[in-house]
Amino acid sequence: MTWQAVTTEPNQLGESPFWHPLEQQLYWVDIPGRLICRCNVFTGAREAWSMLSEPGCIAPAPNGALVVALRDGIYLARAWGSALQKLVQLDYPTATTRANDGKCDVLGRLWVGTYYEPRDLPLAALYCIDARGPDAAQVRQMADASQVANGLAWSPDAKTLYWADTGAGQVHAWDWDASSNTLGCQRLLAQFAAKPQGWHSGRAGYLGRPDGAAVDSAGNYWVAMYEGARVLQIAPSGEVLTDIATPAQCPTMVCFGGDDLKTLYLTTARHKRPTSELENYPQSGCVFSLRVEVAGLPVNFFQCGANLK
Repeated sequence: MTWQAVTTEPNQLGESPFWHPLEQQLYWVDIPGRLICRCNVFTGAREAWSMLSEPGCIAPAPNGALVVALRDGIYLARAWGSALQKLVQLDYPTATTRANDGKCDVLGRLWVGTYYEPRDLPLAALYCIDARGPDAAQVRQMADASQVANGLAWSPDAKTLYWADTGAGQVHAWDWDASSNTLGCQRLLAQFAAKPQGWHSGRAGYLGRPDGAAVDSAGNYWVAMYEGARVLQIAPSGEVLTDIATPAQCPTMVCFGGDDLKTLYLTTARHKRPTSELENYPQSGCVFSLRVEVAGLPVNFFQCGANLK
């Protein structure tokens, strides 16, 4: 398995990649860089769109639109580079908290986790934004007690929801009913050991922390291990099936793309990383791709109801 560089110009902290099946383009964000990016992987042409605050995550919407989770709320862009229409503001203090990892479920609702920046208390949460109706978007808090919300994904049968707390090194799985949008029994899919005392980049003995994730068509959970320089493929039972080294110490999130959904795309980070690490991993912050044997699941589109009329 050999990673290929999709981009040569690094981001500070790439996140939230998705493959747009209609445009045949890869989208992602640079959170501290306040950019939404997209790339034609066939020609290498890349575009970047500046935001007024940090974009935690993005998802496609019908007719070329895009939904964006910024620090202060959820916005709809009707086209690339267009004005942003605010759909809803999430209920958290923006001075200490921002939107982070998120994506849409099979019914077109946007789920967004938050990042509590002091990271000294488990004050991050998971929200679901439903804008399918004729009225204003509705927001529900679905889970909480996290430090850094990450790793959101669903099983192929849409009966299991996965969510990671990066700070605690945990990946959780819930029974989920899509129609009623209720979470049932919760279990711990994976628990990763904390960073060893005195650990530094390049030293062995640390797998990293679970960051962004995706699920393949066989139901396995693929997760980028921040600071671990690896991507893990984890079975629904919790067994680690594959451990893939990455060309950056800090991989951030994976998604599946390409016509057959057998290309694994990976965003990475260089933001606030030590000089010695960046010397060892000079492509940190770039986006990479890897051909894999199992197909992933297609991206779900945000459904906007009256908001796109």
